[in-house]
Amino acid sequence: MRVMRWDFPPGSETGWHRHGFAYAVVPLHAGTMLIELPEGRTMDVTLSPGVSYERSAGTEHNVVNAGTEPFSFVEIELKSRPG
Repeated sequence: MRVMRWDFPPGSETGWHRHGFAYAVVPLHAGTMLIELPEGRTMDVTLSPGVSYERSAGTEHNVVNAGTEPFSFVEIELKSRPG
């Protein structure tokens, strides 16, 4: 596994990227993420502390803090599940 903590002030973003492994996200704080996807598609995600979700490897995306408060999450990439 590879474990990283991400801290997002309002308006900040990750920049476009693609995960090489399946991964899980564990929110540490409540927040609202805007996920930008290829071809202009977007997805709103509401974060609740401790309510995790997982994603498959390979999707290109950009994560934006679309809310007015900072939030943080821990991301866990599963190196045993490459895309």
